[in-house]
Amino acid sequence: MSIESTPRLHLSIEEVYSPEVQAARTPDYPVHPLILNRWSPRSYEKNSLSDEELYTVLEAARWAPSSGNQQPWRFYIARTVEEHEQFRKFIKPRNRLWTDQAPVLLLIASAKVKDNGDSIGSHAFDAGAAWASLALQARLLGLSTRAVGGFDSELAREVLHTPDHIALHAVIALGFRGGVETLNEQFHEAEKPNGRRPLAENILSIPVNPVRSTD
Repeated sequence: MSIESTPRLHLSIEEVYSPEVQAARTPDYPVHPLILNRWSPRSYEKNSLSDEELYTVLEAARWAPSSGNQQPWRFYIARTVEEHEQFRKFIKPRNRLWTDQAPVLLLIASAKVKDNGDSIGSHAFDAGAAWASLALQARLLGLSTRAVGGFDSELAREVLHTPDHIALHAVIALGFRGGVETLNEQFHEAEKPNGRRPLAENILSIPVNPVRSTD
């Protein structure tokens, strides 16, 4: 698959922080603009995505880090009207106020066991790595993503006939970002990049026994 085969498909390597990100985010240490400029809008245009755009995003997830190369990540993909209707059955009503606008919805899942029946202890961790790779590739293509935890996982399993060895994690909205006017008013104020706690607060201390003097 060649990225030159579809004119709309292009990679944009961002060199600076976007103005809206600069207004809301200040890194403690310098990181690439691709990292900081990625955030999670709720507004989406209804324009459909090409196969190449969608599968380029999923291809990035395919190459995420994987413990033992087990590659446990799996995806349910809703693109058609009928597929979206199935997702609407288990996405919670408040989230549907905006997810109904996204042209593609992905449900990230993971296999909990290997083919031989042994458990994959890192299945959720690896699925998270796939989500991060997916989100960054989407940003490079000029697409937006937002993860949605507000869905009924048991109902989703019933609707999708999900087998017991598959865990469900999050619904991902994917598409081109729309204007704030596409959103329900209750989301307008929140439609901007958010900040993060200071890096130092994320680092846990390691207890070290004091060295006793032999004198």
